Amino acid sequence: MSGTQYALRFISGKYQGGEFPLKMDREIIIGRSSDLDMVLVEDMVSRKHAKIATHNAQIIIQDLGSTNGTFVNGEKIKRVRLREGDRILIGTSIIKLVLSDGTAVPAGGPRPAGATAGPAMPGLGAQAKRTTTAARSMAGTIDEIPLPDLLQLLSTSKKSGVLEVHGPNGLGRIYLRKGQIYYATIDDSFDLSPRKAVYRMMVWESGTFELQPPDDKEFMEELDEPTEGLLMEAMRQLDEIRRLENLPARSALLIIANPIGTPLRSLTPEQLDMLQLALTSGQVGTVLDKSPTTDFDTYTALLALIGGGVLVVQESTAA
Repeated sequence: MSGTQYALRFISGKYQGGEFPLKMDREIIIGRSSDLDMVLVEDMVSRKHAKIATHNAQIIIQDLGSTNGTFVNGEKIKRVRLREGDRILIGTSIIKLVLSDGTAVPAGGPRPAGATAGPAMPGLGAQAKRTTTAARSMAGTIDEIPLPDLLQLLSTSKKSGVLEVHGPNGLGRIYLRKGQIYYATIDDSFDLSPRKAVYRMMVWESGTFELQPPDDKEFMEELDEPTEGLLMEAMRQLDEIRRLENLPARSALLIIANPIGTPLRSLTPEQLDMLQLALTSGQVGTVLDKSPTTDFDTYTALLALIGGGVLVVQESTAA
């Protein structure tokens, strides 16, 4: 690490986009107090929240007895060594340790001493640090922090609210209560179960997210399993689906083969149910949404019906 320059990059929260350069053999104190090295002006940050020290080619972060805790890669810590790529959660700010070219600037861009607008950051003078404390939600991009990692952070830190995700396949909402996912939806679809909605969103690799305040909506079907279990199952299913070959596109149509290549009496009850759903729904995406089984099990049943000459895939001609 000797000669290597590092910086703390804000990838979520009110200071998103800013960087704070780290210098070797120096300590920085992070907190809400205006006389500290890194000032984070928000209620969830303690006056003296955490300390980061660079010494003997190591970067160490230590929680200073903060009220809401300091988290590294989803785990609440007291003292731990940081490595490149580690993500730190303090208040609503997610901070990533990155290699720096030495040109890091405070979030919001440099401002002269005496500025009173925008988020406070170190190096701008005491007057500049005394800024508005208007609440801003946690927000960022999936490119910077994948949803599984983000939800692990929110789960460990017991955050409540509605995580809105603008992804490549729609608008997702994940409802959190003290860090636990209790409901999820994509485009407010009633066909899609909340569990499937969670699994679908976990594979989104681009888009933006924002943590909104808690919602008092009530849902008939709430999820009751731990968030960690949901995330692990989502990743397991993703791996299984990726191993399947010749998956039909979601936009493709499913029609009955003529002639049918397999006697219907030889189909399993599950395959018969899938056949009926395919004939009434028509489109692969609709079948996936309405099927009571997981996407992996649904794809497996559809592939068996297609391979057995019962169903034929017809690519959609819609623009």
